[in-house]
Amino acid sequence: MKIIISNSSPDPIYEQIGSQIRNLIIKGDLQPGEMLPSIRSLARELQVSVITSKRAYEELERDGYIESVAGKGSFVAAQNPELLREKRMSIVEKKLSEVIQESKLLDISREELHRMLDLLHEEV
Repeated sequence: MKIIISNSSPDPIYEQIGSQIRNLIIKGDLQPGEMLPSIRSLARELQVSVITSKRAYEELERDGYIESVAGKGSFVAAQNPELLREKRMSIVEKKLSEVIQESKLLDISREELHRMLDLLHEEV
């Protein structure tokens, strides 16, 4: 599991960790039932405090992305497929909103934006 911490990010480190793990789960890179690194192992790997990695896991557990079992570790929680699709759609909608805002600033018409999207969609 590759997690990148940015010291220049305005987000706290535990949020950066949690958001990257959440994205791995939503994208399907981490499967339900898959064991996550221990809190101590994650802290050592990322060179952060145990408290920071513990807080990231607590937030993920609170939001239903992972489950922790005393004495066994933390695991990716089973996700409702429809809810998972909604989460994925939400990510795309957020990114598209950013693109639309940027296109308005650059005075790019809706038609031009559609053509760009169609062209890029065909290339991928």
